[in-house]
Formats: sequence, structure tokens, C-alpha cells
Amino acid sequence: MKATDVMREEHRVIKRVLLCLTAAADPAEKGDMLDAESIRKMIEFFRGFADRCHHGKEEAQFFPLARQRGVTCAPGNIDLLLAEHEQGRSHVRAMAESFTAAEKGDSQAKARFCQNARQYVGLLTEHIRKEDDCLFPTADKALTATDQEALVRAFEQIEREEMGEGAHERLHALADELCAKWQVPIPPGSSHHGCCGHK
Repeated sequence: MKATDVMREEHRVIKRVLLCLTAAADPAEKGDMLDAESIRKMIEFFRGFADRCHHGKEEAQFFPLARQRGVTCAPGNIDLLLAEHEQGRSHVRAMAESFTAAEKGDSQAKARFCQNARQYVGLLTEHIRKEDDCLFPTADKALTATDQEALVRAFEQIEREEMGEGAHERLHALADELCAKWQVPIPPGSSHHGCCGHK
């Protein structure tokens, strides 16, 4: 498996949980209470999998090597993608803060949560499209097989040393649990192992 395939697979998992977030925001905007258990799990997933695992690999390994090899993709150049990572972190922080405030009785907090949820979904959906449709295909032409293999090994090291044993299996299971709760189908053939496809 190429490093770019690893990242595409991670995108598929992230997009499924983005659909769950949309499904949770819809009834809240219509007056229902936020589903507290689901929101906690979604925030944990976005912080642990989308940001620490996936964006962490891109920032520490993939983007630096892509720059060295001259990989770029307008409008999704690497500087813009890095800025979008920061925007995403800001939205997740705002979701966590507004959710906590809502639990404490802040009558305006639910609306702030839903607004940031919508913005986060829109941001990451477009961000993933830029990478899947342009950056990764461009990288596949510029990176050698040796480059791809080195990146996969580096990704595995990040999983092992930064995330810890069993973290990816737990986060994948969390995604599946959320998808079952919010009736988001699991695509056939999706990986249920670590981010690099290993058990």
C-alpha cells in the first residue's frame, strides 16, 4: 500500500464521521437537545484520528517530502492545506467549548456548536477533496516507490510512538459505533485496522 493510499483510506473514515456530525447537528438546529454521548465521541475522534493521526502524519512526514519533490496543487497548495488544518483545530475547540457551555445551561451555546459543526464539515469536506483529487494524484507521479515505502514506515512509527498500541483500532471502532448510531453506512472493504492498514 502506498502512503497516499493510506491517507485516502483515512479520509474515507473521516468523511463517515463528518456525516455523523451533520446528522447530529440537524435535529439540534430544529430544537432537540445535543446528543451528549455522541458529541463527546465525535470530538474525541476528530482530535485523535483526524488531527493527531492523519494531519500529524501529513505535517511531520508527507508535506515536507512533497515539498522536496516539488509537489504542489492549485488551489490546494501545501501552505493553504496547513492553514486549513489550523482552521479545523479552531472549529473543534469551539465545538468542545460550546458543547461544555451548553451542558452548563448556556442558552446560546447550542447554536454556536451547530455553526462550528457546519463550518468544520464544510472545511474538511473541501480540504479532503483538494487532497484526493489533486494533491495525492500529483504526489503519486512525483514520489518514487522508495519514497512511498519510507513514508509508510514513518506513518507506522507515528502510530506506534505518538498514538500508542491499540489507539487506531479503538478510533476505528468509535467511528463504526457512531455510524451505526446515526445510520451512516460503512462502505464495503473499509479498513478496520490501524491507520496504515495493519492489525
